[in-house]
Amino acid sequence: MQTHIPDGQGMHRIVVVGGGAGGLELATLLGDSLGKRKQAHITLIDKNLTHIWKPMLHEIASGSMDYTLHEVDYLAQARAHHFRYRVGAMTHIDRQQKRVFIDAHTDVEGQTVTQQRSFPYDTLVVAIGSRTHDFGIPGVAEHAIQLDTAEQAQRFHRRLVNACIRANAQEEPLYAGQLQVAIIGAGATGVELAAELHKSIRTLLDYGLETIDADRDVTLNLIEAAPRILSALPERIAAEATRILQRLKVNIRTNARVSAVLPDGVQLSSGEFIPAELVVWAAGIRSFVCLQRMDGLEINDINQLLVKPSLQTTQDDSIFAFGDCAAAAWLGKPDGTLIPPRAQAAHQQAMHLTKQMHHLLEGKPLEDFHYQDFGSLVSLGENWAVGGLMGNLAKGTLFVEGYVARFMYNMLYKKHQLGLHGFWKVVLDTVGGWIRRSTTPRIKLH
Repeated sequence: MQTHIPDGQGMHRIVVVGGGAGGLELATLLGDSLGKRKQAHITLIDKNLTHIWKPMLHEIASGSMDYTLHEVDYLAQARAHHFRYRVGAMTHIDRQQKRVFIDAHTDVEGQTVTQQRSFPYDTLVVAIGSRTHDFGIPGVAEHAIQLDTAEQAQRFHRRLVNACIRANAQEEPLYAGQLQVAIIGAGATGVELAAELHKSIRTLLDYGLETIDADRDVTLNLIEAAPRILSALPERIAAEATRILQRLKVNIRTNARVSAVLPDGVQLSSGEFIPAELVVWAAGIRSFVCLQRMDGLEINDINQLLVKPSLQTTQDDSIFAFGDCAAAAWLGKPDGTLIPPRAQAAHQQAMHLTKQMHHLLEGKPLEDFHYQDFGSLVSLGENWAVGGLMGNLAKGTLFVEGYVARFMYNMLYKKHQLGLHGFWKVVLDTVGGWIRRSTTPRIKLH
């Protein structure tokens, strides 16, 4: 175990663990303010070398987006924004010594890059996000792909491309389940992936895979245990999404509980078997088991850290948590209502904590976090989306759909990019993207 000799001796040490949408934005904002002025020493720790905005994973999985054009290199971001990045996955903390411990990091060839290490902190911010929840169902880990990381999304895409090439080359008829896709979980990720795959598979087949007929040979199954899709969103949004998916010939199965994932398909608790060559698990969320080793900090049954309205953990005021890994009360709602695990919540919390870190260093009292729900948008392909907008735009919910909704959906990502890179870099990257689209395939082919 290496014990790190800290840089920034004499400065307040703020360590952010987790470089997702909220964590990276927080480290960037703190670096540009406190770090740049040498008022605090900012460190970001993440187990990956690059950042991808998680709501885009369904586009990476379908191949409609080349992730290499959108990933953010943590080392480059740290250099440009006055914070320090260190690679590794958090294993546990020692609250008495005020140290966070991270595991050894190995490369794709299994070679050790960094040893187990620990870093001191004065203020620790945990923002490690969440992962899908398999609920202990047999076969999920072995036979389904979960869309929690860019690597998993790429793996699904490679399997999809190989499945199409294999089917196109074979002389014998397709076997039962071949070119069938089962998506388990009809939340936003599952619904968006189903819609995206409808278009991307047809685009892929246009590149010389002429023996496959998408309408005849490919089936997309969307399986949901609840009575309807998008159960966390208003019923009108779910109804419109259902109508569009049915128009795209997606086979929607609601009230369908999965009892096992098998090598050749999905077994339902009703006894029905759905054959499938490719299975995606997109149901439920939970945070990571390392949060069970946080030296006495309170967690709930899905491993989220319990936090006060200030986003400080209930047992230690020097440790904050936000985003999907935190169980934070939604102030102004009935008791027990938690802030939902959404990108807009992580963005708002990152902005709030940036201000609170300044208050902390200035000796001012910390403010409670008040979440503002501005609604939800669900992408249904390259040019279509549905959703409901809230806040200052209208009393209640303003329903939007079509090209306008898709434009607003795209702007959510642009807002995230602005928080990381600033106006001019985002403008130049956007123009560069338009040029690339005119000279490269519309889908990733490998």
